[in-house]
Amino acid sequence: MTYQHDISRCMVAAIGAGGLKDDELDAWLKKADAALTQIRKWHTDDNLPLLRLPGRRDDLAACAEACELLTRGASDIVLFGTGGSSLGGQALAQLAGYRVPGPRPRSGALSQLKVHFFDNLDAGTMDLALRRFDPKTTRFVAISKSGGTPETIVQTVAVIEALKQAGLDWNLRQHLVILTAPGDAQSNAMRRLAELHDLVVLDHDPDIGGRFSVLSNVGALPAMIVGLDARAFRAGAGDVLQPIVDGAAAVQAAPAVGAATVHALIENRGIRASIMMPYCDRLRLFSAWYQQLWAESLGKQGKGTQPVAAAGPVDQHSQMQLFLDGPPDKLLNIIMLQTAGSGPQIPESYRSDPLIGYLAGRTIGDLTDCQQRATAETYAGNGRPVRTLTIDRLDERTMGGLLMHFMLETIIVGLMMNIDPFDQPAVEQSKILTREYLATM
Repeated sequence: MTYQHDISRCMVAAIGAGGLKDDELDAWLKKADAALTQIRKWHTDDNLPLLRLPGRRDDLAACAEACELLTRGASDIVLFGTGGSSLGGQALAQLAGYRVPGPRPRSGALSQLKVHFFDNLDAGTMDLALRRFDPKTTRFVAISKSGGTPETIVQTVAVIEALKQAGLDWNLRQHLVILTAPGDAQSNAMRRLAELHDLVVLDHDPDIGGRFSVLSNVGALPAMIVGLDARAFRAGAGDVLQPIVDGAAAVQAAPAVGAATVHALIENRGIRASIMMPYCDRLRLFSAWYQQLWAESLGKQGKGTQPVAAAGPVDQHSQMQLFLDGPPDKLLNIIMLQTAGSGPQIPESYRSDPLIGYLAGRTIGDLTDCQQRATAETYAGNGRPVRTLTIDRLDERTMGGLLMHFMLETIIVGLMMNIDPFDQPAVEQSKILTREYLATM
């Protein structure tokens, strides 16, 4: 396993009355066993394509071809998509340095390319971008599983028109790739655009929902663009899934243990928020991905808890005040990267300084290592539940394992709640009303 999962600070023995008793956790582990039986059935019957992604490689060749087409002679690559069509790709791309503070990497794809995810629709931002990007060297990817996402449709049409105005209508195929579900141009707007302009189209499996699509070509294509190994992501996901497929009991499967713990805290201790707090810059967008996954999958029928994207150590200086001294209704999830001994070292010459001396001889990694451990202990010391996932290194395989862990954990909690974790009925109401408003303008 690429991580160590520790729920000990969610138990009575560690935190007192705010924690779970053994029999309470055991009761929910039995329900998690039933959920695992359902997951194994889906896998056997091939009714949940997400569960087959760790072993798939056949779809990656098309991604590699699209990547080569897009990156040839490119200075910038812009990816359009919203929600699950973007957040997973961003979380993966951050491993290669996307939106990590500091100068561009000296090696790898991001040393030559600038990558931009346009995951929100803003007229001013779009207008400025189309005026400032060099149309000759900018490439675009438009991702919409349904093919009917209005934000992505208007962004794509705007790009096509901008490329035409730049005299590049003869070569649109070099500049724009579409990723959408199979279908025909009569029912899928993105396919209609592709047919009208002879664009390359990658097929997205219609049975993999957007927020569960990070391991599909929705995540694989952005990962390849920034120079990452999509196969390794899937291998890491397989490390987590395979024991469940092989028949592991809930108590032996980290996602099931996590699901039972979280759900027990919700039902037995009134937990109403789940905070994701990695101590690593390259996992900050992982928190944003988790936030959508948890909220959209479980916030139904008056159920669910509020996911909160946080980051350490920065949120020790902001949100932690609320986490520690506000209402005791929050589960803290800390992802710890083993950093002791890494990074720049403070010289021994500061040893005698009364203010800085305690840092002498220590590395930056020593400080963050101590901070993440201190946060877990402080939270538990205040009687509040905290669990940790510890990783020795952060690479594609580890990230794949973390992604699969939380997708499975979310599905298992949904099954225990007796809700469908794969739909989003409330979101559809707003989409319908938006179209009605547009029709009256």
